[in-house]
Amino acid sequence: MAKGSKSVFFCQSCGYESTKWMGQCPGCGEWNTFVEEIIDTKKPAGARRTKTDAKPVKLSEINMSGERRITTNIEELDRVLGGGVVPGSLTLVGGDPGIGKSTLLLQVCRNLSLNGKKVLYISGEESLSQIKLRAVRIGDFNGNLELLCETNLGVIHEVIKRQKPDIAVIDSIQTMYNEEVSSSPGSVSQVRESTAVLMQIAKGLGISIFIVGHVTKDGNVAGPRVLEHMVDTVLYFEGERHASYRILRGVKNRFGSTNEIGVFEMQHNGLMEVKNPSEYMLEGKPEGASGSIVTCSMEGTRPILIEIQALVAPSNFGIPRRTTAGTDFNRVNLLMAVLEKRAHLNLSASDAYVNIAGGIKMNEPAIDLGILLAIVSSYRDIVISDKVVAFGEVGLSGEVRAVNMADQRVREVKKLGFETVILPAVSMRSIKRESQMKFVPVKNISDAIRFIV
Repeated sequence: MAKGSKSVFFCQSCGYESTKWMGQCPGCGEWNTFVEEIIDTKKPAGARRTKTDAKPVKLSEINMSGERRITTNIEELDRVLGGGVVPGSLTLVGGDPGIGKSTLLLQVCRNLSLNGKKVLYISGEESLSQIKLRAVRIGDFNGNLELLCETNLGVIHEVIKRQKPDIAVIDSIQTMYNEEVSSSPGSVSQVRESTAVLMQIAKGLGISIFIVGHVTKDGNVAGPRVLEHMVDTVLYFEGERHASYRILRGVKNRFGSTNEIGVFEMQHNGLMEVKNPSEYMLEGKPEGASGSIVTCSMEGTRPILIEIQALVAPSNFGIPRRTTAGTDFNRVNLLMAVLEKRAHLNLSASDAYVNIAGGIKMNEPAIDLGILLAIVSSYRDIVISDKVVAFGEVGLSGEVRAVNMADQRVREVKKLGFETVILPAVSMRSIKRESQMKFVPVKNISDAIRFIV
């Protein structure tokens, strides 16, 4: 080990620092996340206390008239960002390999450059010719988009200061390295220090910067958890790599809501927006099949209709099997226990499989009633009408509790041609009655089961 350097262990999940290796991190409680890195302990020559003329400013003196969001002309992305890109913001975009992170950001660069914004796309993973191949597939570009293949953060800093773009994209943060940090690119120290430099550039020069971040097998952005705390916005791209749809979800947003989602479909010419996700999710719904029902979930201010499928079959083993796809496994077990206790259904001798069609993941409590009715429908082999939608939260006593934004859910149901809505009785007072709709208010699961039977 070189003189003036020492060995330090970092937690890859939260960035906790230790002088020795530990099996469990005291900071976040994760196991086997410590990695060893060599850091330089030399202080820069001539380091001294900085003198500054900085003075605090009163809140009432701050003028926000010039701070307008930059629209990307991609409505799904603008919704997740809270209305557009905030000047001087630092946004982290994470997702599985091949999910479409680079494609989405290249489309954003294209739209912004066509709107007259000066855009700089910096890639540490692809060559200029490879980026050109992807750009030709997306569409026409103009001269306001500039490309740079570089991984040295010092060089990138100088180029950004010289070019002064409105928007900069870093693809990806794991390939960047700072010469002042002795560890290799992608390590905890490099990712943390590189992000700190980019944050200073964004805030100091007022440049909006997008960072692409690789994810681990657990679905989290690779590197220390402090990375997500440093940036202004964290977006995750979700969906199966081989499926056509993609969901952009905001996990953190200092300038807007974190409940909004954007839905995209991967096509040969890039990512296309899905304007009506409900209609997209219900395509191919089976007719006359038991164990299938449509429910309504809210993602931020957007209602989405999804199909819940359940299959209940006699178990061939002593322990029944439970499998879920797209929803919480423990929540399904809880609902089946409620059915056994409150509705007196003998499910302990049956295997149960619950699936949200389309591969989308939903964990909102409002889909409880839909899951429960789908299980009952399959268990008793009863076909629920294709014109019925059910939503509501189910409690342990079997009561059906109120859900938020019930009126918005009903409007979405009506728009797609459904005729009957099974909903909590306490939510009726927040709904504007529609003459064409039939409402079935229920107080407990017995009322709901009695209607479908």
